[in-house]
Amino acid sequence: MKFRRNPRFTASLLIFMMNIFVSRTFTCRRTEYVFGDECCPMCPIGTRVKTDCVSCQPCREGTFMNKMNGFKLCFPCRECGAGSALKMKTSCTIRSDTVCEPLEGFYCSEFTVYDCFEAKKHRRCEPGEYISQRGTSSTDTVCSTCSDGTFSDGTFTSCQNHKQCESENRELLRAGTKTEDAQCGDIPSDRTGLIVGVVVVVHLALVLVLTAWCYRKKIKSCLNRKKSSAEAHQTVCFTSLYSQSASQLDH
Repeated sequence: MKFRRNPRFTASLLIFMMNIFVSRTFTCRRTEYVFGDECCPMCPIGTRVKTDCVSCQPCREGTFMNKMNGFKLCFPCRECGAGSALKMKTSCTIRSDTVCEPLEGFYCSEFTVYDCFEAKKHRRCEPGEYISQRGTSSTDTVCSTCSDGTFSDGTFTSCQNHKQCESENRELLRAGTKTEDAQCGDIPSDRTGLIVGVVVVVHLALVLVLTAWCYRKKIKSCLNRKKSSAEAHQTVCFTSLYSQSASQLDH
């Protein structure tokens, strides 16, 4: 059986294909946006569409629009909250969003050319390490390990040399490590000289004590002799006076 073409069907098919082709190739210029089957002029930066293809309106406070657009709403301004370790660097305007930066002691770990989205706390160097490069708002702290003969508690910008007790004529009590300094005694490292000095001081002290004791004893003995002589003299005088008085009474 031979197939017959329907002219109406063919015309309808052609119109349908043309509509698809036109809709797929329908584009607007870069400064326009599509609204239905029209190309409407975009609203400028800092504004939004109030009525399509008719008018624009400035963004409200707390919102912004940083590009030409065909949107009915502006973007909400970003907040730099303390909970995210960020603070405001530049406040939001109707033409640009808020710009954030890290808090003191933090550095930006996720960022664009002009803005920071996430911050992390600067690294703290461990004991035995020193700060070879301090952290900034965009870089973390860099720590390095101390070499032999030096130490750091983690807060130094360079490792410190251990004390040399011998050069100070002091006794080494504890050797230094990478985290602590050497510990020196407060006495000379030459014990012989120390012992001799102590013996001399003790001997002089004993001599002074004995000398004072002897001197005190001599003074006490002398005072006792004088006291005894005075008492004897008083007794003799009293006896003589008593005899004279008795003799006169007899007469």
